[in-house]
Parts: sequence; structure tokens; C-alpha cells
Amino acid sequence: MDIQLGRSKSVRRAYGIDEIALVPGGRTVDPQVTDTSWSLGGIERSIPIIASAMDGVVDVGMAVELSKLGALGVLNLEGVQTRYDDPNPVLDRITAVGKESFVPLMQELYSQPVKEELIRRRIQEIKQGGGIAAVSGTPLAALKYRTTIAEAGADLFFVQATVVSTEHIGPEGQETLNLELLCREMGMPVVIGNCVTYDVALQLMRAGAAGVLVGIGPGAACTSRGVLGVGIPQATAVSDCAAAREEYQKESGKYVPIVADGGIVTGGDICKCIACGADAVMIGSPIARAYEAPGRGFHWGMATPSPVLPRGTRINVGSTGSLERILKGPALLDDGTHNLLGALKTSMGTLGARTIADMQRVEVVVAPSLLTEGKVYQKAQQLGMGK
Repeated sequence: MDIQLGRSKSVRRAYGIDEIALVPGGRTVDPQVTDTSWSLGGIERSIPIIASAMDGVVDVGMAVELSKLGALGVLNLEGVQTRYDDPNPVLDRITAVGKESFVPLMQELYSQPVKEELIRRRIQEIKQGGGIAAVSGTPLAALKYRTTIAEAGADLFFVQATVVSTEHIGPEGQETLNLELLCREMGMPVVIGNCVTYDVALQLMRAGAAGVLVGIGPGAACTSRGVLGVGIPQATAVSDCAAAREEYQKESGKYVPIVADGGIVTGGDICKCIACGADAVMIGSPIARAYEAPGRGFHWGMATPSPVLPRGTRINVGSTGSLERILKGPALLDDGTHNLLGALKTSMGTLGARTIADMQRVEVVVAPSLLTEGKVYQKAQQLGMGK
């Protein structure tokens, strides 16, 4: 339904994941028999969770461990892991600096050039450790390093930017990335993001994307919505892009998974994203809280170190448990940030959804009071949902 914003413009109401609720149906399923498996570019995973390609979230060790646990971790090929032979002193400086000096320090540290030999080394280290080598770069990095990435034997390549499109107008004489050609010639599945609309998602699928990342600005460390005023709340964005997936499957016979990326903190958030149509989620801050995370309890976005217009900040998320505890439990916290897989399986069981496809079809209602109704004591005492 269109809403009249003013005489010159009509607008559409969009919803965030905090504004919706999932409705139980006429059956339930034992959580033990639910199936959370999914596939991305032919790679099967048992947990529909991808750790974000952020320097405080994924390094080589985390990528390997996530793979072994049944999830997936994506390494940022334009971060400290590929700019410094030993990134640990750099990470120490990032986590120790004060708030006022943070942005200048990041701009200094990320001004060092990316080294192609380190791209090769990190990919090979992940594979030698038994992990899935999923790596990420901006469209500019795809232009510069695609041959190096392919030769190093990466398993998945994520092309990520604040916004991507198949039609880009650049300065005269400057080469721009042809996404369709990249998908055809990369020699591995290419996942593309980020987008938030039906039309762009459909264009990316037609260009050959093996998966589409959905979300602009909802991330815990992202400030794009404040800096640029751009974005669509996640529930609406995921639902619109899932509709594009269905349309593309009708016209091509190919199923391209949708990954909700950003604004996802708890198990309930994951459940609601999948109910809106996502096949999986990409999360940063929940994984940054793992003892093994390279951020030492801090989390910052990919666009934070921009030399001209930072679109992110550093947040202190703390270290609350092992990676396995956060993904698989047992939970020690009461706020939904431990045992994310257990939360998903229990929600699926409660809703009568045996598979991810079943979960995508459950009833959803608009429920602005879902997280506040009856929670006065939790809020007053800073417990559970009141934190």
C-alpha cells in the first residue's frame, strides 16, 4: 500500500526484523529431526550461518574452525590479513586505541597496500587447515586480484560493496567491473552483494550470481544509514529479494540462495530472516564475541577505514564464549546470543517447519510490540530481552 509522503511523492512502508513475529501453525516438529542444511555454489553446509568478511570477525583460524563446525567464514581480502605479514600487532593497536583516535588510526593502518602474495598465502592457509576458502573483495579488488584469487584456488568469491548493481557508470576511461563476465570466467561460484530490492536481486541472478547478499546499513558497526541515508529495513528487503529468487527460478530453473546480511544479533533474528525468505544469514557481531575471534572483543565494519568517508565504527561486543558455544551451545547467556543453531531448530520445531524451505513458508505478522510486551521486569532488571 502506497502512503502519500507529500504532494510530490508516494512511499511504501518497509519493516525491520524487530517489527515482525512468526506464527505457530497446526503442527509441531521435534527439533532433533529438523534439517537446517543448505547449499551455496554447490557447497553443502549444515548450519545456515556465514561469518562476515570483517577483520574483527574472520581470520584464517576462524575460517577453518567455522568450516569444521558446519558453518562458513569469509575472509576480507582487503583487510589487515592481506596488508600485513603478521596482523596481530595491528589488531592490538586497533583494539587498544581510544574513541577519538580510532578513525585516524584505521585510515593509517589500512593505507598500506594489499599484497598479492598474502592473498595467495591466506587462501592456501585456510585450505591447508581443512577449511573452505571463501574470500571477499570489493568490485575494485575483483578487477585487480581476480586472477590471483583464482590461481590460489579459492572455493567461493564474494563481491561486496555497500551497494552493487549490474549497471555502473564510472569516470570516462576507467575500467568498471562486468559482473556477468566475472561470474562466467572466475572459475568458482561468485556471491554478490549487497542489494535490497527485487529488481537488482533479479539482475544479479541473471548475471550469474551463485548467491545474493541482502542488506544495506543494518549491521551493528555500520553507519551507512546515518552517513548516506540509504537502506531498506531487513524484513522487507529479504522478502522482496526472495520474490526475485522465485521469479528467477521460474524463468531459468536455477535456485539462487538469498543471504540476509546485517542487523542479525540473536537466534530469533535468524529465525525471522529465514521466515522472510532467506536461505541463510551473514552475521558479524555475534561471531566477533567468540574467544577465538581476531577482534579481541571488538567489531568494526569493512567501510570503517575509508580515507575520505568512513561508514562504520568500532563497537565493544565483549567476548562471551567459544565459537562452538555461540553456534551450537550449550548456552550460558539468557539473551539469545548463544546456541544460535539450537534457537533455529527449536523455532522450526515450534512452527512445524522441518526444513529451511518449510521455514520460509511460515506465517509472519507485523508485531511492533513483540520485543516489549510483558517484559517490564526484564527491562528494569537488564535481563534477557531487557538487556
